[in-house]
Amino acid sequence: MADQSPMVKQYQEIKALHQDAILFFRLGDFYEMFYEDAALASRELDLTLTGRGKDDNRMPMCGLPYHAAEGYIAKLIEKGYKVAICEQVEDPAQAKGLVKRDIVRIVTPGTVFEASMLAEKSSNYLMAVNHDKGNFGLAYVDATTGEFKLADFASFTQLADEIARVSPAELLVSDVFPQNLEPRRSVAGSKYKDIYDGATAGEKLLEHFQVRSLESFGLTGKETALGAAAAIIDYLKETQKTRLDHINKLQYYRPADFMFIDTVTRRNLELVQTARDKSARGSLLNVLDRTRTPMGGRLLRQWLLQPLLNVAAINARLDAVEELFHHGLNRAELSAGLKDIFDLERLTGKIANRSANARDLVALKESLRQLPKIRAILSRCQAKLLTDGVLASDTEHFSTVIQLVDQAIVPEPPLLLKEGGLIRSGYNAELDELKSASGGGRQWIAELEAQERQRTGIKSLKVGYTRVFGYYIEVSNSNLEWVPTDYIRKQTLVNAERFITPELKEKESFILNADERLQELEYQLFGAVRDGVAAHVRQLQTMAAKVAEIDVLLSLAEVAVENRYCRPVFEDVGTGLVPVRGQPQGLSLHIKESRHPVVEKTLGEFQFVPNDVRMADDSRFLLITGPNMGGKSTYMRQVALISLLAQMGSFVPAQQAELCLVDRIFSRIGAMDDIYSGQSTFMVEMTETANILNNATERSLIILDEIGRGTSTFDGMSIAAAVAEFIHQKIGAKTLFATHYHELTQLAEKHPGMKNLNLLVTESGDQVTFLRKVGEGPADRSYGIQVAKLAGLPPEVVARAKEVYATLEMVENDLGQKKPSTIKKKSGKISPVTKAQASLF
Repeated sequence: MADQSPMVKQYQEIKALHQDAILFFRLGDFYEMFYEDAALASRELDLTLTGRGKDDNRMPMCGLPYHAAEGYIAKLIEKGYKVAICEQVEDPAQAKGLVKRDIVRIVTPGTVFEASMLAEKSSNYLMAVNHDKGNFGLAYVDATTGEFKLADFASFTQLADEIARVSPAELLVSDVFPQNLEPRRSVAGSKYKDIYDGATAGEKLLEHFQVRSLESFGLTGKETALGAAAAIIDYLKETQKTRLDHINKLQYYRPADFMFIDTVTRRNLELVQTARDKSARGSLLNVLDRTRTPMGGRLLRQWLLQPLLNVAAINARLDAVEELFHHGLNRAELSAGLKDIFDLERLTGKIANRSANARDLVALKESLRQLPKIRAILSRCQAKLLTDGVLASDTEHFSTVIQLVDQAIVPEPPLLLKEGGLIRSGYNAELDELKSASGGGRQWIAELEAQERQRTGIKSLKVGYTRVFGYYIEVSNSNLEWVPTDYIRKQTLVNAERFITPELKEKESFILNADERLQELEYQLFGAVRDGVAAHVRQLQTMAAKVAEIDVLLSLAEVAVENRYCRPVFEDVGTGLVPVRGQPQGLSLHIKESRHPVVEKTLGEFQFVPNDVRMADDSRFLLITGPNMGGKSTYMRQVALISLLAQMGSFVPAQQAELCLVDRIFSRIGAMDDIYSGQSTFMVEMTETANILNNATERSLIILDEIGRGTSTFDGMSIAAAVAEFIHQKIGAKTLFATHYHELTQLAEKHPGMKNLNLLVTESGDQVTFLRKVGEGPADRSYGIQVAKLAGLPPEVVARAKEVYATLEMVENDLGQKKPSTIKKKSGKISPVTKAQASLF
């Protein structure tokens, strides 16, 4: 029977068009879900599953109040689902038959606009990828801010690394994308049929941007990436059903213009989250982030993940940071001004797509009022990045916006738009008349209650209102004998009766008509004000980007002051990377008293032991030995982080730093089984190492920790030696190579450019003290048993380890003096071992 109802048929018709989404179907004050959607929502949202009908005809259903929908939608989006919102698109009171309903929006992980569903300081990207004749292209957009970028790649590996860097919330993949190359997704994925060829994509983008040519965007010859960009625009139009005026420019970028940091290295260096628990706390970003605004926080993250390769651009950032570093008053005043600025980028996005409410406009107005203070501070500065741009000149647009919002919108407007109370008195004459009429009617109602109490003698009589029954006079059952004859019974309650009078009904019509017109006119006026602000979207976006940049520069300056960082100096290699193959110029790196920016915050300012770093033509490959817990990994990581910080435009944790440009940073530190793809620890280690050997250049910085430890000693040592020699002789990259294979330290004797370093230790009896200080030369032992004792191994295990160690040491000495004997294994193969080794276990 349920299947035969017009409402269910309407539901099924709409659902058939949106099979990949959970349909929120509006019924009165509730969103209802039916059939499979009901079962899924009941499970995922912990809602009660009910039903209509019996036995085989039973229709599963569950629902939730429409005013609480945002929280439930957020839970579904977080789990990777899509939600199609179906609203009543006509007034039920005026509907002839079944109320018309339609999809007004489809919420997906990459198209979220609600602030409660977004991380303030992280962008929420929707990405599309494309493939054509061996070329790969991607495009991504933050629909909340209008940021829209695209790039192309020559290999799938490069594409996959860029997907990981951008970390989109949702990824669109064409049906024709090769299945064997389709990115393994840790993000929500959507199959999207319409990722277009270059010509069709160009037409769609021209139509969206309302331009005659894409040449102004620098997109000639970028057809593969354009196909992805066009798919994004279509997808947004299909899902959002609204204007996309804030997506008004498309920026092509070349990944080769930025330092390349692959996925493994980002994880190992813990740039934005820790490797252990994926938390931001304990990451480099957490140390650097003193931003006052959400858009500043998002930009800082971008700078951190895309260090520059242009010396002039790097120095421009460093000039600004240095000026703020030396002027504490400017820092304090800028900080005070920025803390009162809201998220201008996302506010502008909401205004452009007409989803902003009155509070958003007030937040924009109050933010713009801070600009004169910030502009006055920046006028005292000299650095180009602090003085250039919209904050220094263009004020007319912002004055217009401030004046419009200030004149039209009340200082503290309600959250909802259609319940009145938005527009200031004096802004519109008709609205003021309606307010007066509505207010007069309400005053008449209040006076009526006092008048009827006196006339009837019923002290508890009250005049009330409900949306269903309108205005009424309520009398308790104990006072019904005093009810006048002109009262008309309207409703019976348990303890009271409700009445109306002809006069009250007449006044009700007047009041409700005035209220309805009042709300309608207020909403129209608000829409006009919002449209007026939207006319300045481009200028607001430009201004928001500049404020974000100032915020990041201030944050870097404050971190530098707080942590005693210094300005790095780059060797003169022009404005960018210059091929200098075979020449030592421009390839050296000297850091005095370098520190690890995160570890020193954990230990405390004066507990961290700084170390010098020198990498030049005679020491571009550093072989580092020493005990576990001695500080090898920290030392290597801090060199990489200092290079990265410097090229993003930050001061660095050191007393002095003279650096060269680094085109790529590679690291291979630790490994674990990749269960998903069936790769062992050793296989993961070798895969990561192969990636480094195949992609590093002379200008790269490589960090390798314990290469070869995932297999047998002889195999591991052989592989480690071969890798070291290949990097040194074939690639020539600056390399820090930590190992417990002490035999490898002999490589430095025959390879000029290799140098041995070790982490110093002092011994006192059975006790060792790690000095965390780097010295020249190789370490003489690893102190593994002492470290095991510190870790809490049972005393008998430690004692037995010492016995075995003493025996092995004796064997090693014997091997140095006489030819070892051999024993025959069960396999029949002969293995050279001594009698002492054969009897050891």
